[in-house]
Amino acid sequence: MTWGILGFFALILLIVLSSATFITIDSGERGVLFRPFDGLEKERVFAPGFHVVAPWNTMYVYEVREQQLEEQMEVLSSNGLNISLDVTVRIRPNFGQVPLLHENFSKDYIERLVRPEIRSSVRQIIGKFTPEELYSTKRDEVQTLITEELANTLAANYVDLRAILIRDIELPDKVRTAIEEKLEAEQASLKYEYILTREKQEAERRLIEAQAKADANRILAASLSDNILRDKGIEATLELAKSPNSKVVVVGDSGNGGLPLILGGGN
Repeated sequence: MTWGILGFFALILLIVLSSATFITIDSGERGVLFRPFDGLEKERVFAPGFHVVAPWNTMYVYEVREQQLEEQMEVLSSNGLNISLDVTVRIRPNFGQVPLLHENFSKDYIERLVRPEIRSSVRQIIGKFTPEELYSTKRDEVQTLITEELANTLAANYVDLRAILIRDIELPDKVRTAIEEKLEAEQASLKYEYILTREKQEAERRLIEAQAKADANRILAASLSDNILRDKGIEATLELAKSPNSKVVVVGDSGNGGLPLILGGGN
């Protein structure tokens, strides 16, 4: 009887092992185990490696490497115009929350969660801006706002947003042409204003320079007297008389209060 019982259990064990599932989880993957009798094993994430799974259990293997999604969308601007966008989004599941991701969205989480949230966030943010802002000055701001909105939503649902990039924004031809013409006119206006400002500054500079010269001349004229001029003249005459190539002949006074006359000649 004892050997019969042992043989029976050995047979059962052999049957279980022979029908067991042998699973290898590769690098960049994680496993989630579902037990029909106990439910989903939420507290454990199966790491890469070799695993033996009982035939009545199921191992769901998730790709946790970064994945890139391409989205082409038609959205409305704040004034109701249709705008075409090409958006690239890079995501990956949160490693430690794969069981919760599986419980809420299953392995089809990209179609059930990620793509709808991308479209929702893009429409919500784009709808706050005009086509002109999207085409010219606000593109980086729009990208930042979409990133913040989408990152918060996905994080709350066990997915990490790695990056989002708006590759292209296409406007209706008439709208794009009108915006380009307006931008060109604004640039021309700014250039004209710059030229006017520069000319005004140059005129002010010249006026200030002329005023400074006039003030200097007035101060100099006010400081000069007949005695100072005569002394300066005498000093200059004496310096000239010291020249070895000059002969000094004092003829007399050149006038009332004038300076001596000097006739110079070579040796």
